[in-house]
Amino acid sequence: MNTHVLDTRIPPPVVALIVALLMWNASAWWPVLDLPAWRIPLVLLLVAAGAALDLSGLWAFHRAKTTVNPMKPDKTSSLVSSGVYRLTRNPMYLGLAFFLSAGAVMLWSPLALLGPPAFVAYINRFQIKPEERVMRERFGEAYTDYCARVRRWF
Repeated sequence: MNTHVLDTRIPPPVVALIVALLMWNASAWWPVLDLPAWRIPLVLLLVAAGAALDLSGLWAFHRAKTTVNPMKPDKTSSLVSSGVYRLTRNPMYLGLAFFLSAGAVMLWSPLALLGPPAFVAYINRFQIKPEERVMRERFGEAYTDYCARVRRWF
């Protein structure tokens, strides 16, 4: 087992908040580009998509009566593969990435645009991979089959 001190140590919403703050700070270093007229509708669309993904993921976990605590993947009591989990294995993280993307579009600074990919890279390595190890141990072939059917992000 390949573990790291950061594995499942920082809650994903906190990671997203740190990235958002870095994006905001970075945008001061590299000013806003020309602001396209379609920017605000895109921001609203990304926020709505992020909220829908987060809320539907939470609702699916609630219905399955399993933990939503990303810091304790070993407390997972059931494999959730219905609802939004038929489309993506990580709708709540995808929702956070959409929120960060909305922020990047709103700030419209080249450095801020690096925030969402940085979040995805961090979450892949220090949150999702450790969660996947636990899920494979806990649910075995059922989880492996699920991974073969459903993509990690989208």
